Amino acid sequence: MTDKPSKNEDEYFAREDAARLRQLREKESAERLTRERRSHFMKCPKCGASLFTEMFHGVRVDRCPECHGIWLDHGEVEQLLRHEDHGVLRRVLGDVAASLRKLRAT
Repeated sequence: MTDKPSKNEDEYFAREDAARLRQLREKESAERLTRERRSHFMKCPKCGASLFTEMFHGVRVDRCPECHGIWLDHGEVEQLLRHEDHGVLRRVLGDVAASLRKLRAT
């Protein structure tokens, strides 16, 4: 018997090491993606400032205090367009614009 492990044993440990390394990389990648998404949550896509939420006529609007961008979540535009009162979109945007004018005046 020799002190050196067999070729099959070397292959086995190489496969085990490769599998462990692949699992670690997958876990690290998933954690990195989670951290990145968490860092972007409620941040303005234009300037990066923290967004705040306001309600206008029952519609939730995310606004940026820095660049004054207005952001709607998935489905909110369709919700506005399907609203039985077809002027609600105009009123929401008008109220947002009036709110911005007040902010700029102060």
